[in-house]
Amino acid sequence: MTEDLTSFTRGGIAVVAGATGGIGSALARRIEASGRFDAVERLARSLAPGFDLEDEDSIAAAARRIGAMGPLRLFVDATGLLSDAQMQPEKALRQIDPAVMERSFRINAIGPALLIKHFAPLFPREGRGVLTTLSAKVGSIGDNRLGGWISYRASKAALNQILRTASIELARRQPELVLLALHPGTVETGLSRPFARTGLTVRTPDEAARRLLSVIDGAGREDSGAFLSYDGERLPW
Repeated sequence: MTEDLTSFTRGGIAVVAGATGGIGSALARRIEASGRFDAVERLARSLAPGFDLEDEDSIAAAARRIGAMGPLRLFVDATGLLSDAQMQPEKALRQIDPAVMERSFRINAIGPALLIKHFAPLFPREGRGVLTTLSAKVGSIGDNRLGGWISYRASKAALNQILRTASIELARRQPELVLLALHPGTVETGLSRPFARTGLTVRTPDEAARRLLSVIDGAGREDSGAFLSYDGERLPW
């Protein structure tokens, strides 16, 4: 299992946040197998020395630790929350719960924004770098034809705007840094399994990771701030 990632200069550090999830763990394995980086750091709540997407201090501490290791070249945010024992996606307006909506935004938008805040400065001013976050096609406002899933849709739409805005600011001082919002498709993971519809193509985490890394590898500076699907298609905002 290899992934060349030939667009990256050898050396430096790669980071995967959400590295214990289905897609995150597959991404970390493939990035490590590529041999392009000096180290592949995995971040997740269950991994030492501790990391919590809802705790900015823990994010800042992880950034300081990794920043001391060498230049950051690749950062993949594979975090996200659709449902768990405490929350389910809404099917109608009457089901909106402010606490659920707030939690969805904390995990799917505010947390990734803090990752960008603390890890983007670790990329060097010169040399290719990529910072990407896993978004979702259901976060597209232009593509929304079914309704429902209000909190999740809105939080992913907010994430897209955060990444797009960050790409504009960062281009001024880190012109070779590419920021991407990526839709992984429907993947056989705990997040999507309860909601996969009959007729959808469901991919394994490893296949999803392979496709996502191919998009990352092929993205140029002109793509920074884009919302892309796993096959490279540009998705409507």
